[in-house]
Amino acid sequence: MTLSGVGRREVGSAGTSRANRGWWDSAADEYQAEHGAFLRDVGFVWCPEGLDEAEARLLGEVAGRRVLEVGCGAGQCGRWLVARGARVVGFDLSFRQLRHSQRIDLDSGVALPAVQADAERLPFSDGAFDLACSAYGAMPFVADAGAVLAEVHRVLRPGGRFAFSVSHPIRWAFPDDPGPRGLTADRSYFDRSPYVELDDEGEPGYVEHHRTLGDWVALISGSGLVLRSLVEPEWPAGHDRPWGGWSPLRGRHLPGTAVFVCDRP
Repeated sequence: MTLSGVGRREVGSAGTSRANRGWWDSAADEYQAEHGAFLRDVGFVWCPEGLDEAEARLLGEVAGRRVLEVGCGAGQCGRWLVARGARVVGFDLSFRQLRHSQRIDLDSGVALPAVQADAERLPFSDGAFDLACSAYGAMPFVADAGAVLAEVHRVLRPGGRFAFSVSHPIRWAFPDDPGPRGLTADRSYFDRSPYVELDDEGEPGYVEHHRTLGDWVALISGSGLVLRSLVEPEWPAGHDRPWGGWSPLRGRHLPGTAVFVCDRP
């Protein structure tokens, strides 16, 4: 997909879904080639800082649990859960990302059942899962995050848990630059105008939505979930691999990721 410019404007659910489905379908090959080794075919990495679920255990015990991966991409996280005895289903908006998931299933010998779906309208029954997780999947790329949280609440059983990671909201105020320029705020943290990349016809070709920390807390509470923990991973010593705007330089000064851990009462 050819993108011709950047704008800030409101984009609804249908326009956001259409744009991001097209963008991820066109970018999936490059994305997996660039980041696949870091993510590992069977690995659960929450963020560019490298926080690993094997050590973090934000989901708790997973063996025997029914788990939904929200925005699974190529299924690396879900496949790690399968390898540890969980019964997992993943879904993603992008067909091309799911094709990469099929490829890795065959290469690794660990299969993740996955379907194509929109996070605002989950094709699963009430109380179908014990756990749900999302490592930068779907949540930043939907117009109505409250609808996604309500859907996750619906498909979790009472006592279930949902943990999800997104770009730390403070980063919205800074340029997406891994170098010194990325350390100086150039816009308001409170400007919630979506970031939009435009195609040649001036239509949205990629959309990312910003919520403040307060917005996320309100959306979680409004969905009926209870926020148990907010994790802000620090950039670890010895980790020198940049990822887009994430870098050791910025990581020493600014949080790059927020991981919200929520329970359904």
